[in-house]
Amino acid sequence: MTLTPVMEEDHLKQIYVLSRSTGCVRVSDVAAALSVHLSTVSKMALKLRECGYVIYEKYGQIASTYAGLRMGKQLLGKHRTLVSLLRHAGVPEAQACKEAERLEHYISWESASRLEALLGMLEENAAQDAPRKQENGYAGKLDRAR
Repeated sequence: MTLTPVMEEDHLKQIYVLSRSTGCVRVSDVAAALSVHLSTVSKMALKLRECGYVIYEKYGQIASTYAGLRMGKQLLGKHRTLVSLLRHAGVPEAQACKEAERLEHYISWESASRLEALLGMLEENAAQDAPRKQENGYAGKLDRAR
């Protein structure tokens, strides 16, 4: 199996998510979360170790380095931004999660940062418009689509 940058990001993000409570994760936990074989996670953990993102010895647990924690947090942030934007556009939650999972690998960090700023403006405007919409009994096209 060829390890791809998409797989690297998926594994690193999943290691970050799983390790937030305990600090370390088992290969089997990552494999179950990503629906992949144990050997795939082991190979990826070795590759991520070479990149300086994790501490891992074969058949042991996986722990993120500081660089791994930073990158995992950024990857999760990019994912959450995309999910939120899709939800604002009226995309159902499950579909938004699936599509964000694919899109996050093709958007640059700069674009993700700009999308995050746009999301902040959308949420700010939505919060300001909510009382007025309630007063007028108005539900816009996107509001009805949700």
